[in-house]
Amino acid sequence: MPHTPSAYKELRKGARRRLRNRSAKSVLKTRVKKLLTTLESGSPETATTKEQMRLVAETLDKTASKGIIHWRTAARKKSRLTRRLNKLLSGSTSTTAHPPEAGKPQE
Repeated sequence: MPHTPSAYKELRKGARRRLRNRSAKSVLKTRVKKLLTTLESGSPETATTKEQMRLVAETLDKTASKGIIHWRTAARKKSRLTRRLNKLLSGSTSTTAHPPEAGKPQE
């Protein structure tokens, strides 16, 4: 237990922050999960999927701006989700992420 009034106040502030952060993370995880479910269904409706992606990106930015998650984590998640969405929308089935490097023999 805290010994000083200021330490006790910090304890109470921390409890409030934890609740707020947990709530924000829960909303974020739910939105990401819904988007992934839509993407994995195989033939998502373009408008619905793009709207879900917009909501996920907005939520990631908001949680990062409040310091709940790191900004680079938010950027990485947005990038990966956008790549999956674009791949599905374009109908691409290519598995190579990068083109072959110059000077290396092709197999």
